[in-house]
Amino acid sequence: DWNDPEPRQGGFVRVLAALDNVQGWLEAHPQQGDDPEVAESLAAAKQVREQDVEVGEDAAPRLQAGVAHDRRISVEDAQMRHGHKSRRQLFDGYKRHVLRDLDNGLVRAVAVTMANLPEATATDAIMADLASQDVTLVELDIDRAYLSSHLVRERPEGLQINCKAWPVRNGIHFPKTAFAIDWEQGLLTCPNQVSVSFQPGGVVHFPKATCAACCLRERCTSSRKGRSVPIHPDERLLLELRQRQLTPIGRKMLRQRVYVEHSLAHIGRIQGRRARYIGSRKNLFDLRRAAVVYDLHQLSHDHQLLIAA
Repeated sequence: DWNDPEPRQGGFVRVLAALDNVQGWLEAHPQQGDDPEVAESLAAAKQVREQDVEVGEDAAPRLQAGVAHDRRISVEDAQMRHGHKSRRQLFDGYKRHVLRDLDNGLVRAVAVTMANLPEATATDAIMADLASQDVTLVELDIDRAYLSSHLVRERPEGLQINCKAWPVRNGIHFPKTAFAIDWEQGLLTCPNQVSVSFQPGGVVHFPKATCAACCLRERCTSSRKGRSVPIHPDERLLLELRQRQLTPIGRKMLRQRVYVEHSLAHIGRIQGRRARYIGSRKNLFDLRRAAVVYDLHQLSHDHQLLIAA
C-alpha cells in the first residue's frame, strides 16, 4: 500500500536487503559475476539505488526527494530519460527529430536522442544522413533549440538560416539590442556612447567607474560592478534573424516551419507516442520505418494530384 508509509518503508528496506544479499553472494562467488547478464543487471540495480536512495538522519534508507541528474527511468532500457518541452510539459523516453525537404515534401533524415539531451545533439546524425544522399542544403528552417548545433555553427557560407530568434529582455533596463555592435572593429557601444572590445562567446564588462558616473545608469543596470553584456558565439546570425523577423517577408519565411511541424505530427501518428523497442538504435530504425511510410503517402498523394490535373 503506497499510501501507508509503514508497509511502504518495510517493502523498500526488504528490496534493498535483497540487493545487498546478492552482492554479498557474488563477492563470495566471483566467477558468477563474470556472466555478462549478471553484471548488467547488477549495474542497473546499483545505478537505481545510487540515484533514488538516500540515508536519513536516523540511518534508515528512504526514497530520495527530487530527481537525480541524468536519472535512469527504466530497468529494462538504460537509455530512457526524463525530458521536458517546458516547465509544465514533461515526457519520458526519447525525442524524435525530423528533417523535411520543403521542395518535395519528403522527409529526408531523422534522428532519435535521449529525452534529456539538447535538440542540437541530433544534428550530427541528420548531417550523416544527408551526406549519404549527396544533398546540399541551401535553406534551413529550424526551431531555435537547434541554433547551437554543428549544423548551424559550422554552416557553409551560402546556407540561409530561417529561425525565430530568442527574445531579448532585461526588465526595466536597456536590453542588449540597445547596444551598437561594430563587427569590423570588434567594439560594443552602450547607449551613452562608451565602447568596449568584445569577443564572440564572451561577456563584455563595462568599466565600473564609468558606469557609476553615467547619467543613464538607472536605466542601464543596478549592479555595483557595472553593466555586463553576454555576446553569443553566433551573435551576428541572431542579430540578422531579429532584424529579418520584423519584416513581412521574414515573417512569411518563418511560417514555412509549419510544414515541418505537420510532418512531425503525421510521423508521430504513424509511429505512436510510446517507444516500441529497447534502446535508441532500434527506436531509430522504427522512426525511419515511420518516415518511409509517410513519404510513400506523400508520393501517392502527389501522384493522385497529377492524375487529377
